[in-house]
Amino acid sequence: MSPLFLFLAFVALLSALGVVFAKNPVHSVLFLILTFFALSGHYLLLNAQFLAAVNIIVYAGAIMVLFLFVIMFLNLNVDTEPHKPALAKIAAAVAGGSLLLILVAALKDVQPTGATLDATFDSQIGMVDRLGLVLYQQYLLPFELASVLFLVAMVGAVMLGKREAGERNF
Repeated sequence: MSPLFLFLAFVALLSALGVVFAKNPVHSVLFLILTFFALSGHYLLLNAQFLAAVNIIVYAGAIMVLFLFVIMFLNLNVDTEPHKPALAKIAAAVAGGSLLLILVAALKDVQPTGATLDATFDSQIGMVDRLGLVLYQQYLLPFELASVLFLVAMVGAVMLGKREAGERNF
């Protein structure tokens, strides 16, 4: 294993723990952004440049801005947080422990297999130009239908957002 992989795994695990255990929700979002950057580093190590770029742009960019907006809009304070009874905390711990037990029982007999480097290995498999060729040749119709669907959703959101008082848009 490369030292860069180990460093990225260490950063991803620590920042994921920071997401869970941070008291401040804004700090949790910042730890989540750090986790996304560490995962993008793993994607780069796997030669998936497009996936790394999309992860940074979409998740670490747009989705995290939306999370921060919702957190700021809700104005979460410790003072306004209702007190959780001890029974609820115990029930949550029991539910989490049972989920862990089920996962361990389900995965105990799994035999992981590594990738074999034979004659079918293609080092260009995760490149952006290959993905573009597949998208625009093999999957052109679904790709264009998805873009039309997104366009209709954007127009609908603008129509709903710009509605005047007493006006009907449809």
